[in-house]
Amino acid sequence: MSIYAINIETDQQAMALALQQAEQGMFTTTPNPRVGCVIVRDGRVIGAGFTQPPGGNHAEIQAMQDARQRGNDLRGATVYVTLEPCSHFGRTPPCADALVEAGIGKVVSAITDPNPLVAGKGLDKLQAAGIAVVSGILQEQAHEMNIGFFKRMRQGRPWVRMKSAASLDGKTALHNGKSQWITGQAARDDGHFWRARACAIVTGIGTVKNDNPQLNVRAVDTPRQPRRIVIDSKLTLSPAANILAGGGTWVFTASEDRAKIAVLEDRGAEIIVLPNADNKVDLPRVIDELGKRNLNEVHIEAGSKLNASLILEGCVDELLLYLAPSLLGDGRDMFDLPPLDDLAGKIALRFHEIKQIGEDLRILARFN
Repeated sequence: MSIYAINIETDQQAMALALQQAEQGMFTTTPNPRVGCVIVRDGRVIGAGFTQPPGGNHAEIQAMQDARQRGNDLRGATVYVTLEPCSHFGRTPPCADALVEAGIGKVVSAITDPNPLVAGKGLDKLQAAGIAVVSGILQEQAHEMNIGFFKRMRQGRPWVRMKSAASLDGKTALHNGKSQWITGQAARDDGHFWRARACAIVTGIGTVKNDNPQLNVRAVDTPRQPRRIVIDSKLTLSPAANILAGGGTWVFTASEDRAKIAVLEDRGAEIIVLPNADNKVDLPRVIDELGKRNLNEVHIEAGSKLNASLILEGCVDELLLYLAPSLLGDGRDMFDLPPLDDLAGKIALRFHEIKQIGEDLRILARFN
C-alpha cells in the first residue's frame, strides 16, 4: 500500500513511517544523520521525504516539497520527523525556519539532536513561533538509526562495530587458513549491508597479506563505497594490494619511512603516522582521528590479533557475529585474547539482538 493511502491513527504509526523514510538514506547521508519525515493532515500522509546526500535537502524540506508538488496546503499540518529540526546554518538553511514559514501547526520529533549547535534550539524556535511541539516518540528506534552520529556528537568518536564469522566453536578458519565459506550466502550478503551502512571499513595488514581483500560492498546496491582503512605498523603494505585499487585508502602506521610512504601515496593512499610507545599504531588515537574526520560508524573486519588489541584498548562498541551451525575443531580464533586465571577478569558484553539469517545466527553484542 502506498504511504499516502495509509490511515494514520497514532503518533507512533506516523513516526514509524518517518523511520522507514530515514532508512532510504542509510548509505548516503554521512556525515549527516539519517533522517526521515512525513507530513500528516486529517489522518493522511500528504508529504514524505528523507535527508539527501551532504549539501542536499534535509528530510523536512524534501517532505514539504513533496507535499506541495502533490497540491497540498501545509498550513496547520503535523510534521513527524525522526530527529529534531536543525536551527542553524550549515550547508543548508535551518529547517526550523522553513517549518515556521510554511505555517506548520505541529511538529513531532522522535529525539532531540545531539549536535551542540542544535540540542533543543530547533524545538525552542518552533515553540517560540507558536508551533505545538512533541518529542520522544519512538526515541529508541531513532537513536539506533543514528547511533554513530549520536556517539560522535557526544564523545567525538565514531561507533565502532567489529564483525566476525565463525563456527559454533568460535573458529574463523581451519588450521591451514581456509575459510571459504564458513557461513552461508544469506549471512555473507547481510554482512555487506553492515559494510555499506558504515562510513569506513578497517582491517589489519595481516588480513591484507593473507586474503588480499577488496574490502568493498558488492552484495547490496549502494551509491557510496565506505572508506577503506588499513592498520599497518611497519608499513609493509604492497602497492599491488587490492585494497588500494581506486585510491582513497587510509593507512595508519608507526613508520616514518619516506620511501615506503611515497610509493603508497603514488597509489592514491593517505598515510597517517600515529605511533604509540611500543612503536605500534596507537589504536585509541586512530579512533579519535576517525571522529575528527567526521566518521559516524566504523566497521572492523580484521584478524584475531588486531581484533583483540582493539577490544583490549577500549576501541570497540559492538560485536557483529555470524555463527554457523558447524564445528571446525582446531583452527583460527576470532580474538587472540590473553588467558585468564579468574573469571572476574572476563570482558562483559550484553546481547542487543539475536536473529537467524539463513542457516546462520547473527548476534549483536555490546560492551558494557
